[in-house]
Amino acid sequence: MNERIRTYEEFWPHYLAEHRNPVSRRLHFVGTTGFLASVAASAALNPVTFGLAALGFSAIMRDGMKKEGEKPSFKHVLGMVALPSLASPLFPVGVAWAYGCAWLGHFGFEKNRPATFGYPLWSLYSDFRMYGHMLQGRLWSGDDPVEALGLDNTRSAPRSTNGASASA
Repeated sequence: MNERIRTYEEFWPHYLAEHRNPVSRRLHFVGTTGFLASVAASAALNPVTFGLAALGFSAIMRDGMKKEGEKPSFKHVLGMVALPSLASPLFPVGVAWAYGCAWLGHFGFEKNRPATFGYPLWSLYSDFRMYGHMLQGRLWSGDDPVEALGLDNTRSAPRSTNGASASA
């Protein structure tokens, strides 16, 4: 995919197409669960400052999501990680755990480059969306998640014979 995806509606099927391997999706689930545990622990240990940091996180995320189709929003990501990290040292541990699990899934099983590098905020949002589908009992099997959710992804690259995405 050479051109930039302009809308989240186009990005979501692309994101799912980059998560066809069920082991990778399960690693994302484990990573996100660990991250959510770090958020809960951070909020419990320091509720006032973590709550204020969460408000800042939300504002930065909202602004960044609007601009994601134009260019990568790494400055937004840095702000979103920095604010809650000031409130609790557990938060960056959760971030590292989540990305470590996800990137193991991409590099080890999907054999593709994580969408985080080009679309950090849409990828974060999509990870939680995929997590929600998995909590509902969907997307656990070897089925193609794009097809399982009844979506069309004409933007995804052709698939290689080993099941990995041809776009790296």
